[in-house]
Amino acid sequence: MHSATTETVTLLKADELGRIERVERDGVVLIRRDIAAARWWARWFARRAAAREARALVRLDGIDGVPRLLAWNGRMLERSYMAGQPMQLGRPLDPAYYTQALRLLAVLHRRGIVHNDLAKEPNWLVREDGTPGLVDFQIAWTRGRRGSLFRLLAREDLRHLLKHKRTYAPDRLSARQQAILAQPAPHSRLWRATGKRLYKLIARRIFGYWDNEGQGRIRK
Repeated sequence: MHSATTETVTLLKADELGRIERVERDGVVLIRRDIAAARWWARWFARRAAAREARALVRLDGIDGVPRLLAWNGRMLERSYMAGQPMQLGRPLDPAYYTQALRLLAVLHRRGIVHNDLAKEPNWLVREDGTPGLVDFQIAWTRGRRGSLFRLLAREDLRHLLKHKRTYAPDRLSARQQAILAQPAPHSRLWRATGKRLYKLIARRIFGYWDNEGQGRIRK
């Protein structure tokens, strides 16, 4: 006889886009994104975002520092669990962390993926061995084409990492890195001047996100 599967579920986040759960199944820990739990008016967007994340994880399969896609059926996404702390808790001070993070970004970009959401500290992990990890690829560029727009967005990935380095290890910024920080891309300047305020209003009022926390709220 086959033994029944045992599963322990811990809710990490629940909002209009669904639920994110930490699942322990027969001794294996994974992360599950449940799209079926999204509000009806947000379900289309939640499904598109999860599908985008699934495509990104497939393209990044085998890269250390990125979760593995375990399952995606259009309603539920499961990925491997990476032990560690989000950046705002791990507070990486070691310059080696940023050297390794730069290498990780370079690997992503060589695979044709731009993360597009690296301003949020929770999307950066400080893993148990002190190395960086990346999560949440819901708005990643997954087309693979490496044209001028790709290069522009990839530069913003880099600039957001350097902004975090400026927060936690400012004395370790090179002159070139300081120059990159001083020259945001034109679309980034336009975003800060126009769309960012609207984004913050929607994120805070509807999804319960606040500044760099980005973890949402537990929906009642």
